[in-house]
Amino acid sequence: MASIADNLQAIRARIARAAQAAGRDPAEVVLVAVSKTFPAADIAEACAAGQAAFGESFAQEAVEKITKLGALPGLEWHFIGPIQSNKTGAIAPRFQWVHGIEREKIAQRLDAGRTEALPPLNVCIQVNVSGEASKSGIRPGEEERLAAAIARLPRLRLRGLMAIPEPTSDASVRRQRFALLRERKEALAARGYALDVLSMGMSDDFEDAIAEGATMVRIGTAIFGRRQT
Repeated sequence: MASIADNLQAIRARIARAAQAAGRDPAEVVLVAVSKTFPAADIAEACAAGQAAFGESFAQEAVEKITKLGALPGLEWHFIGPIQSNKTGAIAPRFQWVHGIEREKIAQRLDAGRTEALPPLNVCIQVNVSGEASKSGIRPGEEERLAAAIARLPRLRLRGLMAIPEPTSDASVRRQRFALLRERKEALAARGYALDVLSMGMSDDFEDAIAEGATMVRIGTAIFGRRQT
């Protein structure tokens, strides 16, 4: 059975190949290791193998891990799941990134919970590119309203857009969804927003996401294995 370090090496190689195939520099793509439901020991093992960015989706679980691993240098925490209003106070001071903002109220609460002693919280707007009723995210074309609201909040820094398309074996559909997010980012950039992040692509589709411009890929299963819960 491959170790976490072996899996990370394999994923980094695939990221590099996908970027090169798209005519891109592999250094443009940040790997976020999705560690939700996995123990702190697995994160420490990945950290020892050179991984710095980790994605969590459950606030209480994440706080426990962050507290436990606080002595490890250079860790960067990304909150990638849906955010409940009553969890913003735990998330705002502990994470460096929040990927899934879809409501102005959540942005306001994150801003209020981020102390002035910390740098602004990097955030992305989540867009529901596949139009599924069960998926979080605003509808494509509604990004500017939320972007304008976030821009007024001094403790947040809008960096880009994020999406979780529906799972599909059809590569053309995957590419279409990722291309839509890229186009929405470009539309915001044309309106004067300085965005540099496209957070899209997971274990089963990240190569297609990179081909369409992903700058962050969120990969869990291919690194840590199948989740038990």
